[in-house]
Amino acid sequence: MNYSTELILESRYEEAEKVEGLLNELQSSLDFDDEFYARLMLTVSEAATNGIVHGNKLDESKKVRILAQFDGEVLTVSVKDEGEGFTPSEVADPLAEENLLKTSGRGVFLMEEYADEVTYTENGTCLTLKFKV
Repeated sequence: MNYSTELILESRYEEAEKVEGLLNELQSSLDFDDEFYARLMLTVSEAATNGIVHGNKLDESKKVRILAQFDGEVLTVSVKDEGEGFTPSEVADPLAEENLLKTSGRGVFLMEEYADEVTYTENGTCLTLKFKV
């Protein structure tokens, strides 16, 4: 079964709350369990928030586009912002001793832990998360 859906967010904090509706739609259509839903919620909401806050810098003239596609085996979620991009390898290691007590900086690490595959393209403005269903 092939499936595709899209969500476009404005660059405001409260827009990230719309991710839950997208994931509810996916769960309803693809019939996956609550554990998988939790993985998606963590990773996709983190990706959306990063796009809104770090990518688009809360510039309300810019959008974050989330595209979810299922090919029968793999769910691919792409999150694209309109920011300047970044280099993922330059993100500080949240497990380094000097970063353990920081209140932010764990998103990229968590996405890599919970998704089966994470790739960045378009100068870091497009994040693709893959999950084997």
